[in-house]
Amino acid sequence: MKKIGFDNDKYIALQSQKIEERIARFGGKLYLEFGGKLFDDHHASRVLPGFAPDSKIRMLTTLKDQAEIVIVVNSGDIEKNKVRGDLGITYDQDVLRLIDAFRGFGLLVGCVVLTKYEGQITADAFKRRLETLGMKVYCHYHIPGYPSDINGIVSEQGLGRNPYIETTRPLVVVTAPGPGSGKMATCLSQLYHDYRRGIASGYAKFETFPIWNLPLKHPVNVAYEAATADLDDVNMIDPFHLEVYHEATVNYNRDVEIFPVLRAMFEKIGQTAPYRSPTEMGVNMAGFCITDDQAVREAASQEIIRRYYAAKVNYRKGLIDQTEQNRIKLLMDVAGISVESRKVIEIACKKAEQTGVPAVAMELSDGRIVTGRNSNLLGAASAMILNALKMLAGIPDDIHLLSPDIIVPIQDLKTHHLGNHNPRLHTDEILIALAISAVDDPYAAHAMAQLKYLEGGEMHSSVILSQVDEGVLRKLGINFTTEPKYQTKKLFHG
Repeated sequence: MKKIGFDNDKYIALQSQKIEERIARFGGKLYLEFGGKLFDDHHASRVLPGFAPDSKIRMLTTLKDQAEIVIVVNSGDIEKNKVRGDLGITYDQDVLRLIDAFRGFGLLVGCVVLTKYEGQITADAFKRRLETLGMKVYCHYHIPGYPSDINGIVSEQGLGRNPYIETTRPLVVVTAPGPGSGKMATCLSQLYHDYRRGIASGYAKFETFPIWNLPLKHPVNVAYEAATADLDDVNMIDPFHLEVYHEATVNYNRDVEIFPVLRAMFEKIGQTAPYRSPTEMGVNMAGFCITDDQAVREAASQEIIRRYYAAKVNYRKGLIDQTEQNRIKLLMDVAGISVESRKVIEIACKKAEQTGVPAVAMELSDGRIVTGRNSNLLGAASAMILNALKMLAGIPDDIHLLSPDIIVPIQDLKTHHLGNHNPRLHTDEILIALAISAVDDPYAAHAMAQLKYLEGGEMHSSVILSQVDEGVLRKLGINFTTEPKYQTKKLFHG
């Protein structure tokens, strides 16, 4: 079984306590800039085995009587129809998704802020849509010279031009669909107005990665660099913290670079700068909840290799240049990691070479290896899933979970009625067929009961997978990589 290396319950308790302490420090009002994903944080759950993807939102629910959510979105991103790569939806759609998700956890969503507003037509349309749905909406304007022109920013023509956001709770969590949305500027605007209204308030930042109290080149922190290779984020020792406290802590370049400006803004707003280093601004307690460093190192090393292969595939698809994959390869070298550490790569490629058709291999959470290959009936990933379920259920190899009598009519539907050229069943189709078979077939029912045990499996494919198969594998919690090559030489791969 995969080792657990993180105490999730301890994390929720410590993190809640830390935030409450920070609220009290500033007299009962805290604007908490929340970076990264508040829920569905699968990167964290992969590199910190034991971390639940919804840990942060569960932590916030322990403070829900004190907290309200402010969602900010860049008006320019709405204008450009910017899309979240992991979800495939635009930022304005994601705002609606976030509102629903937060409310589902019983959290108060106070308002939406459209930042860098310059009268964009699409932003105005989105504002009207939100207001018809009963949401309060504020427009914050583009500030010339941000973030370097401190005198211009901290003035009535800068931060003072933004309307004041009326909030009712001591903890105001400022979050966004993605980076560059204006979370920090929104917090600074509130501090500016609070000071002039005589309201005591403060600012803090919540970022899970890099983990400040792990070594700079710890695989968990290197995995963060690999995950943000497209953003040019670089982990570094916080020089301000080192100078003041003689303690080496890890931060990333953007926070270190902006800190002198941010400190000057705090002083200009009218407050004594509350922090002496970027590390002090943070409230992240994840590093204190690691229970097995070796397990965490191994998990993070696997994540770095997965990021490397993802970059290779994106380059093959023409989505990026070689810079990203070269940078991740350099990170692997620095961390002493090689692709040989991911044993399913060699197994899948050998299987493909031996059979002459695309193949996949997966290591189950208990360490057993299962493979699959293309056939006339099934794609390689579909065959692997059925083989894995049989292995987990202890069903003999000679027993078919899906008979040709079930598969062939589905193939006929695909090719003769729905216009598909590939008759092989994708993963979603075999799971639906298996669920139907489970009504009358006890073997199929027993196999279906094993689906939850696929989570955490490590898989590699000898060819690039279809979008359908990728989506199903993600939903099943299978961590997959693929070779950067297509199954056919066609130019279009739907």
